[in-house]
Amino acid sequence: MLKISNTVTLQSWEIQLTAIRAQGAGGQNVNKVSSAIHLQFDVKHSTLPDIYKQRILALKDSRLSKEGVITIKAQQFRTQEQNKEDALNRLADLIRSAMVVQKKRRETKPTRASKERRLKSKGIKSQTKSLRGRVKH
Repeated sequence: MLKISNTVTLQSWEIQLTAIRAQGAGGQNVNKVSSAIHLQFDVKHSTLPDIYKQRILALKDSRLSKEGVITIKAQQFRTQEQNKEDALNRLADLIRSAMVVQKKRRETKPTRASKERRLKSKGIKSQTKSLRGRVKH
């Protein structure tokens, strides 16, 4: 069971975990041991509340397929147990991040003083550059 919040939890039957061989450099063990974890979670057929499902499916995330399946590959650690824990934590973080509401941006205008400072600095810069030209006798 994976706890997302105080009220929302995921049952273990909803998450499909598969052990696979890790990629990359290793030792003599890398070709024999399946220590990486491939996690798949079907959002549409899960027991998550509808608002969670809508927000997750609206995400622009490469781990989310068109069919609504989240795929996470964990191979950072040497042991299968640590990779399993890492994959589950990353899934929980992804679900929690979908529920965070972004603060609305309020448009602002530059103040009169800031406009004047900008124009003054532009004038100074322009004068400096004009003085770099050829000197006329």
